[in-house]
Amino acid sequence: MHPLNRRGTGLKITFYGAARAVTGSQHVVEVGGKRILLDCGLSQGRREESERLNREYSYEPASIDAVILSHAHIDHSGKLPGLVKNGFRGIVYSTSATRDLDSIMLPDSAHIQQADTEYLNKKRVKENLPPVEPLYDLEDALAALEKFVSIPYNLSFTIFPGVTLRFLEAGHILGSAQVELTLEENGKHCTLLYTGDLGRFDRPILRNPDLSSRPDFLIIESTYGGRNHDPQEKSLLDLEQVIKDTVKRGGKLIIPAFSVGRTQEVLYFINLLHVAGRMPDIPVFVDSPLSFNATEVFKLHPEVYDTELRDLLYAGHSPFEFENLHFVQSVGESKSINAMKEPMIIISASGMCENGRIRHHLKNNITDPRNTIVLVGFMAEHTLGRVISQRRETVNIFGVPYPLNAQVVDINGFSAHADSDALMKYFRAVGENVSQVAVVHGEIESAEALAALIGREKNAEIIIPSPGDSISINGTI
Repeated sequence: MHPLNRRGTGLKITFYGAARAVTGSQHVVEVGGKRILLDCGLSQGRREESERLNREYSYEPASIDAVILSHAHIDHSGKLPGLVKNGFRGIVYSTSATRDLDSIMLPDSAHIQQADTEYLNKKRVKENLPPVEPLYDLEDALAALEKFVSIPYNLSFTIFPGVTLRFLEAGHILGSAQVELTLEENGKHCTLLYTGDLGRFDRPILRNPDLSSRPDFLIIESTYGGRNHDPQEKSLLDLEQVIKDTVKRGGKLIIPAFSVGRTQEVLYFINLLHVAGRMPDIPVFVDSPLSFNATEVFKLHPEVYDTELRDLLYAGHSPFEFENLHFVQSVGESKSINAMKEPMIIISASGMCENGRIRHHLKNNITDPRNTIVLVGFMAEHTLGRVISQRRETVNIFGVPYPLNAQVVDINGFSAHADSDALMKYFRAVGENVSQVAVVHGEIESAEALAALIGREKNAEIIIPSPGDSISINGTI
């Protein structure tokens, strides 16, 4: 039996995903005989390794008493249906916007897995290989959604005796939250703060990360530890230039983007160019039913908008509705885009090019030197997006090698993650009482860079956990 399947005493946390890696967030807090899972995300990267990680559990799902989601991105919530399928019977806590987004994202994830599995199985039959099954199906996704309970930001809510939950704005995507847990056991008290994915300060659409918590134990993401983003205006100028250059060549722009967050932000910047008269007269296709539905969810939550977006909306310039913008729904419409020869912009999921329609668009456009692949976010190690960002001569899509003849342009200023300076700004604000820090959600170089920066600021126990590492939480008497 795995140690985590035996109920113990003492405040403890065990790290199972996004430990020395960027995807697959899963961290288990043990307090008062209860086990609380912080995030339940899918891993992305090497196909075989990710498939194994996503099918296996290093803990017994039925032993988990509750799940708390920081946000709806699939690498933080996409394993939930599998958790339910394998025995989880507790409650899933999230913000209302996260619940609304997951109500479309989890069924969509089930659909994508089903579609991709069917596509791969056709090839496997030809190769005399046995068929594979999807991780979960639509019924599993719907069963997971029935377990959601939504908690507003800044409301202290007791989920178990000795465990109080509070969500704080994280500024990463719609509904994203820092998870603050006030823990009490055997006279020990501790405030644990999990950042989830932190957003950037003074960015469009969402509010800044909340800096009000003063935790004893901090779990902090490190996606961009040691690296900083380009300024927003430079990113806008870069986007304008790459659009004009590609149109001049008669090519298409292919932009892989997460359906939730990144797609809406890219549309925001394209709309700024459109309003300013700096945008060529070309169609913009958002080819993802999930992106359309997610954008509709954005419209339902104006309470989390920042003042910049509100001012834009009041002026009648919605970034989600402008001339030449088309949301593609059906597979037939998606295929018809590839038959078009004129210049255009295609924004499609997934953001790291690991599944969904973006792989079909890449397959059909990656060999043409007139086209441009525009990378607007972090690409995890061993993903198709990372391979493209490395400008390799050939890339494998659906197991078939294609020459990478298209131009590849990175515009890192669109990232929704806090960069190194922003992470340290955050730490300086919340780290006053911190005695323990766990650096997660980053490749080892980034995690080490952030840990070193924090170590210069604070005399605290700083760790970079490996998968399966457990840490006792030092409470106060």
